[in-house]
Amino acid sequence: GLTRMKKLEPWLSHGITELDNNTAERAIRPLAVGRKNYLFVGSPSGGKSAAIAYTLIETAKLNDVDPQAWLTVVLANIADTKITHLEDLMPWSYAQRN
Repeated sequence: GLTRMKKLEPWLSHGITELDNNTAERAIRPLAVGRKNYLFVGSPSGGKSAAIAYTLIETAKLNDVDPQAWLTVVLANIADTKITHLEDLMPWSYAQRN
């Protein structure tokens, strides 16, 4: 009862805080399911590239952005984007514009 109340205080104080990590678990499920397939990425650098690609795709999804549409825009514009304006290419910025 009351001994567990201390652990609930952050959740009670911040209504945005979730009680569980189901959202994170669902997001990484495709990676866990395909783990055996990832043994064959070819090389450590191939694995790193795959991890980067999955990170970009999942970040787009978390921001309610179509990954293919967003990456198409990013790849078309990144060469002309100054490093100080890379924030404009992020999925959350893309979501605000579209």
